[in-house]
This record gives sequence, structure tokens and C-alpha cells, in this order.
Amino acid sequence: MPQGVPENVPNDGLTTRQRRNTPVLAVHTGDGKGKSTAAFGMAMRAWNAGLSVGVFQFVKSAKWRVGEESALLALGEVHAATGKGAPVEWHKMGQGWSWLRANAGDADDHAAAAAAGWAEIARRLTEQTHDFYVLDEFTYPLDWGWVDTDAVVAALAARPGRQHVVITGRRAPRALVDAADLVTEMRKIAHPMDQGRKGQKGIEW
Repeated sequence: MPQGVPENVPNDGLTTRQRRNTPVLAVHTGDGKGKSTAAFGMAMRAWNAGLSVGVFQFVKSAKWRVGEESALLALGEVHAATGKGAPVEWHKMGQGWSWLRANAGDADDHAAAAAAGWAEIARRLTEQTHDFYVLDEFTYPLDWGWVDTDAVVAALAARPGRQHVVITGRRAPRALVDAADLVTEMRKIAHPMDQGRKGQKGIEW
């Protein structure tokens, strides 16, 4: 299997196995398309490896069921029926809103909902509820100050066990980027919307 060869090996006293098994904090950010899609792809890989998956969507309409949600929940059903893979949970945290803050409606209500959503995730991290977490569009409540970035970074740094966390969204705060093990910035080169084309089923959702 392709595992790669590190360019630098730190003098940290850890064995190769210990270093390989260190839990990963990943951030997918930038203005380009594909941040959430890449995170959900990682979640499917985690499921196949027997890691329990928890997805927490912070932004986008609470009524909008994206294709990845149907696929991952179906994989959860496969696990329940056959034992293959691992359990899957999918939660829409808060009330759902657009990543354009101007469309966010009552900001105080959304801020409270986002804070409550993060508190639930922090509790689950402490209790080691899942092996693999997707915090989809979580950068927005951080960017807007609805959730305290320093508190999030501290909680992620202190998470016990081998819990992997992937956070997606534009404008990831610098403190979060600095704390992450894996950071990918999606840069837009071209997009169908540039030609006035709206999102389509099977591509955007």
C-alpha cells in the first residue's frame, strides 16, 4: 500500500509505528470547490478501515440532504446489517444557514446554535465517541466569532485516543491552520457558475 516516505524524521523519541498512529487534524479551506467532497471521501475510507464516523454539518440548509449524506448513512446501514465497516452518524448542527453571512438571518440565534453544536462535539471528543469526525463548514462560525477559535484549537489538541478530525470551509483561522497536521487549500481556476450555470444534481449535491 502507498504509505509514502517522510522527507524529514523528527527527533521526538517516537517509533515509526507511534508516529504513524498519531491522530490527524486536517483542514480543507480555500475558495475552490471540493473541500467537503474530499472530507467525505476520507470518511468513506475511514469507514472501510473500521473507524466509526461522525459527520457534523454547521452550514448549509438543515433541509438540504447532500448526496454524501445518503451514501454515508447507507454505509452505516450496511454495518448494522453485516458488521462490515463501522457505525456512521450524521448531524446538522444548528439551524442551517448560508456561508454568506448577509443571508444568515438572526445572527444571535445562529451563533447560539453554533456554540451549542460545538459543545456537543467537544463532549464527544472527550468521551471518544467516534474515531473519525467531519466538521463540515465549521470554519464559518469560527471566522464570524460565533465559536471561539482558541477554545476549539485547545480542545482538539487535548483530544484523547486516536480521533481523527477533518474541518472544512473557507477562511480557516490562522490558529486552526497552524495547529493542523494536514492543510489543503482549494484554489478556484474555473467554475460553471462563472458562466452563469447553477449547481446541478450529481455534481453539487
